[in-house]
Amino acid sequence: MLASILQNIINALQWGSFYSLIALGYTLVYGVLLLINFAHGDVFMVGAYIAFFVATFLLSFSALPGWGVLALTIPLCMILTALVGVSLERIAYRPLRRKGAHRLYVVITALMCGLVLENGNLALLGASRKAFPELIHKVVFTFGSVTMTNLKIAVILSAFLTFFILQFIVTKTKIGMAMRAISYDKFAVPLMGIPIDTVIVFTFVLGSAFAGLAGLLFALSYPILDPYMGAMIGWKAFIAAVVGGIGDIRGAFLGGFLLGFVEILVVAFFPSTYRDLIAFSILLVILCIKPTGLFGVAQTTKI
Repeated sequence: MLASILQNIINALQWGSFYSLIALGYTLVYGVLLLINFAHGDVFMVGAYIAFFVATFLLSFSALPGWGVLALTIPLCMILTALVGVSLERIAYRPLRRKGAHRLYVVITALMCGLVLENGNLALLGASRKAFPELIHKVVFTFGSVTMTNLKIAVILSAFLTFFILQFIVTKTKIGMAMRAISYDKFAVPLMGIPIDTVIVFTFVLGSAFAGLAGLLFALSYPILDPYMGAMIGWKAFIAAVVGGIGDIRGAFLGGFLLGFVEILVVAFFPSTYRDLIAFSILLVILCIKPTGLFGVAQTTKI
């Protein structure tokens, strides 16, 4: 019984790592712009495909071993996925923001951007799934009846390392102070000489790069890619960010792991078809008790 619980905890940490990495992107953009970037789940999907093409190219045209290809694929995937996120901000969101469009129109635009990414991928690459290449040899560690692989450990450590790096950037750097300042008062920030567009672009760079990293790690763990892979996991990561308290980095990170734990434990004790029903019912109860999320703070508006 104890071994089964420990095994489920390890599985939940891995699954929650994917949710947390994606949820961090949601909460970053919302914290700065009060924009729910519903295209973020599809940016995660694009990141997985970018990792696939980069890794395939490096394996075909270089003599690097698998771990060397992975070491190059990680930064290239994050950079290229960040460019996708910045392109969305520049083409779709910035014109609406400068025209003072209502937030509802921006949300609808974000939904349309996600559909463009999904169906653009489908049109360019077809409906056939892609098999991600095996870049690292999986090593299984056994502790009694509990098993874990080097890949699971890498995924979990990557999520925690990303969180600590982001926390440092937001709390200890000038650009992080500017991001927090915009979240408090975006109208006063330009009067202080802070280039608001630069800060917003940097926010999209961070969020999209983390989505790209999540896409790469997900592709390594579950090496079958399809154009709609980001839809459901993106929605779930958004829900995790809301439950944790959207706009708060700690809340988004812990919310992702909370959803991962709930889903894995439900599957452990109930039929897998009940996973989403029971998991989201539990999250709904949490929001009913604390509508602002676990770490969220109620917003006040001065009139």
